[in-house]
Formats: sequence, C-alpha cells, structure tokens
Amino acid sequence: MTNRTRFAPSPNGLLHLGHAYAAVIAHDLARAGEGEFLVRIEDIDGTRSREDLAAEMLADLEWLGLPRDRPVLYQSSRIDAYARAGEELIRRGLLYPCTCTRAEIAAAAREIGPDGPIYPGTCRGREPDQGISAAWRLDVARASALAGPLWWHDALAGEQLARPDLLGDVVLLRKDAPASYHLAATLDDAFQGISLVTRGMDLFASTHIHRLLQALLDLPVPRWHHHPLLVEADGRKLAKRRGSPALKDLRDGGADGLALARALRDGRFPAGISLGQGLDTAP
Repeated sequence: MTNRTRFAPSPNGLLHLGHAYAAVIAHDLARAGEGEFLVRIEDIDGTRSREDLAAEMLADLEWLGLPRDRPVLYQSSRIDAYARAGEELIRRGLLYPCTCTRAEIAAAAREIGPDGPIYPGTCRGREPDQGISAAWRLDVARASALAGPLWWHDALAGEQLARPDLLGDVVLLRKDAPASYHLAATLDDAFQGISLVTRGMDLFASTHIHRLLQALLDLPVPRWHHHPLLVEADGRKLAKRRGSPALKDLRDGGADGLALARALRDGRFPAGISLGQGLDTAP
C-alpha cells in the first residue's frame, strides 16, 4: 500500500531523540510502500515559533538521512484556511466562545481526560460578544449527534470507535493563535493528502476529535499509526522542557546522523532511554 506520511514538528525548541525516532518511522513507512515523506513546520504558536529553530530542524532531518519529497509546508501560510473552517463551524452553531481561564477550568472540572481536566461546559450556549476576547470551543455533543457514529483505524491498535467525548469541548480557535492543534493538523493533513498519519501514542486520544472534524468538514479520512514513545529511565517521555539531549548538539559534536537513524530503526537506544510500552487505548 502506498503511503504518504508527514513529520510535523513545532519550532519552539530543538529536536531530540524522540523526534528523531518519530521522523524515522514516518520516513520509513512512506519508503516501504514507495510513497512520499513530507515535512510540515507547525509555526503558528506566536512568539514561541522561531525561524532559526525551523532551520535547525530541517538540518537535523538532512543529517539523519531523511529526505523529503515535496517542499516544506509552513502552517503560517495556512491561516486563512483555518479561519474559513472556523467560520463555517461557527455559522453551523457548532462552536461557542469561551472566556474561562485554565485555573477556572481546573477548579470547576468534574472529570480528568487524556489531556487533563475536561472542560465542564461553563460557557456552552454563550452568545458572541465583540468586546471580549474569547477562544472558540467545539460543542462535542452537538457535533457528534450531527455526525453520527464514526470509526477510524490505527495500524497497531486496530479499528476504533470515535469517542470525542473523552476530551470534551476542545478549543479549535485559540485567543493567542490562529487555530488549535486539533483544527490545524486535521486541515493540513487533508490539504497535503496524507494517507497515513504517524505520531506518538500520547496523541492517540486526539484522533477521536480529528475524526469528528473530518466528518464535519467533509475531509478525507486517512489511516493512523500511533507508535510507542522513547522514555527516560523514570518512564517519562523525552521532552524539550526537561532538557532532553538535542539533535543539534549531537550534530555539532560530530556524531554520525545516519548511524543514529540506523540505531533507532534497530531499537538500539542510548543508555537510560528505552521504548515505552504505549498507552492504554481503552475508554
């Protein structure tokens, strides 16, 4: 089966070994079927998105021996598309404005979901107010009723019934950015013709929302491949914020990127780093 995959980092920090592992998987699954490997830079996170970091990411991929098959897509070139999709969902009564802070949500939430406290619906049904800055949330119950039962397929976990309620009324249009990850990634995967979405198991639950958005916006439905994550000795996934070793440092230090990519393919990881067992995908 021919696969078109993508690696889509955010340029708000340097890539680490976990990113390298994800990029190798995306690249190799495309090459296995004589497909295409694409790169997308998700650079709409305000001042945190930096051009110099995007350039380092592209250099890292070249160093690892993971050539892309098409020009890089920058999300900053797609802002109009996010706005149009948001306007359509607002017009259909599927989004509502929300002014709640994270602290207010945490205090009022009655359930904890895969991404933290589930929004309790405080602003659901609220009318727009031109004088107030607000995020726009998806009315998941209303949207799910409109879309009906939905399914999606993961290469490792098999057939999945879409359960967007597990995440609640997620934000699609942020106050501080053109779109949330959920909306932007879903629209961009469709725009790029991605047939196999590869990403870590930490984003497994997000796919329930993405499948709903595909139905609402009449977008093609890809397949998914959620792979286990590289973890540290304490079981936590590698992360920029915890100072996981950067690929740039290895590259600048003279390390062999091609050898590193081969080691990741073979499951040979540096001391103290291992492959996690994945996440429980049951509701």
